Amino acid sequence: MSPPTLLVLYGSQTGTAQDTAQRIVRQAQRRRLRVQVLPLDNYNVANLISESLVVFVCATTGQGDPPDNMKNFWRFLFKKSLPAGSLSRLDCGVLGLGDSSYPKFNFVAKKLHKRLLNLGANVLLPVGLADDQHDLGPDAVIDPWLTSFWEKVFALYPSLTDVIPLREDEPLPPTYTFHFLDDVNKQTDERLRILTEQTVHSQSHPFPARLLSNKRVTELSHFQDVRHIEFDISGSNIEFAAGDVVSMCPCNAPEDVQQFCQMLGLDPEARFILRATDKSAVPARLPQPCTVHHLVESYLDIAAVPRRSFFELLSTFATNELERGKLLEFSSASGQSELHSYCNLPRRTALEVLADFPHTTSELKADYLLDLFPEIQPRFFSIASSLKAHPHRLQILVAVVCYKTKLSKPRRGLCSTWLASLDPAQGEVYVPLWVKKGCLKFPKEKDTPVILVGPGTGVAPFRAALQERLAEGKTANILFFGCRSESKDFYFRSEWEEMIKAGYLTLFTAFSRDQEDKVYVQHRVRENTGLLWDLITNKSACCYIAGNAKQMPASVSDALKEVFQQEGGVSAEEADEMLAAMEKTGRLQYETWS
Repeated sequence: MSPPTLLVLYGSQTGTAQDTAQRIVRQAQRRRLRVQVLPLDNYNVANLISESLVVFVCATTGQGDPPDNMKNFWRFLFKKSLPAGSLSRLDCGVLGLGDSSYPKFNFVAKKLHKRLLNLGANVLLPVGLADDQHDLGPDAVIDPWLTSFWEKVFALYPSLTDVIPLREDEPLPPTYTFHFLDDVNKQTDERLRILTEQTVHSQSHPFPARLLSNKRVTELSHFQDVRHIEFDISGSNIEFAAGDVVSMCPCNAPEDVQQFCQMLGLDPEARFILRATDKSAVPARLPQPCTVHHLVESYLDIAAVPRRSFFELLSTFATNELERGKLLEFSSASGQSELHSYCNLPRRTALEVLADFPHTTSELKADYLLDLFPEIQPRFFSIASSLKAHPHRLQILVAVVCYKTKLSKPRRGLCSTWLASLDPAQGEVYVPLWVKKGCLKFPKEKDTPVILVGPGTGVAPFRAALQERLAEGKTANILFFGCRSESKDFYFRSEWEEMIKAGYLTLFTAFSRDQEDKVYVQHRVRENTGLLWDLITNKSACCYIAGNAKQMPASVSDALKEVFQQEGGVSAEEADEMLAAMEKTGRLQYETWS
């Protein structure tokens, strides 16, 4: 039996699942197997009944949700009307990418695996559950899973064993070819030109919002630069509610763009047209024609920590033996500990890696740029304002990421650093953005109290919620806010004070560094057991927790369980059940990020 086309379908939010899907494609190409790769929502799911061999690679987002680019597929697959044996012709495998620090670890992959079995599919091997928290990252699971997957495929299609695979050091054909144009006319800024022609706003067609203000809201002496940023969205038809998020794709720093072009010998002003070498669509975010400068500044993620696949592809260009040996080591399963020490621990960027391998970098061809560098992924921010309080405006609260590693140059967050650098006083600045539904939903009933726990920038969605609730006459609002110091990072203090004065807000603060013993929001929750018990059990209050995913959400949840035990006289197990019941009914919601 001749092998069919392998279909690789992925659901990816930050690009990791997409990178893994493309890695499977390269492995298939080296085995000379016909292969196609698509995001799940770009695939006509009705065709699944006639497919023979599919790998599903999917991430889990938020509180066990599917990524944005597989939501339509998800809805279709879980239709009750689908017959039980409808996928009986399908051989498949499911590979999940997740983070075990989240409660619903790899929830999407587990649920998809179960659903495929229900529909009669032949799942070739157990679901792969890759974990970001593993010392060697997701590859600790992906590597053995892929080895097992290919063994199963070769057993199904023995004719594959007769095929001589491509050598690992042989470059595969590029996905796109660059066709450079001779005329170098000065162009308008492509970024703005392609945006203003659109009316429906999404990742491929964002709205160019004018930056109105960009203010630091932490004391200058404070270690962290936090910005309160406001955009004008007049004429966009963009609507949002409290709990929604705004998305934007940042730009690379001008000095990084310049260094990249110099290292690869590229003329930033050169214009080109992209042509796909297979059936791939040209990326919607890139204009045709496009300048090299626009491609590097707005599309190629050169400031990210590169994945193992980057080293795999880079090694195929290496002619210098020393560099080639190192790149092959970083590409191998046995070299992952070395790669982790070189790249992940110090957070070394792709640009810095290119500088470390100058001979190989000089061999790079433009045609491979889109295979080597992933697309800059959108960043998401909780919207920190309500349209009811600020019509035609959208505000966010952004902590500028900057920290030291063993490398001499500080590590900087791409998006937060880019946003902080934008100055409306220097002339009009436009930021392409779009809005999507968030995971927080606030009660419609006027008398339902809300208990909001939002330390640090976690308070952003709660500012939007409080502005919205006050405009609707909802006055039963409790906020637990925590930060390091009352004088240095007490965000929106004057606004909270006005709400308190008007009788619309009860505020509990925790300033962790203003006294010898550290005090956090969970301590304030424990100090107010009587109030919280009354609100939750007698007044059906809804609880919301937003902020960093490390320890805070679990600590606050534990504090709430103590409220139930202390005031309700229930056991630890019963307190767990009460909390789980609240979560199931939407009376306890989280918005966390790592």
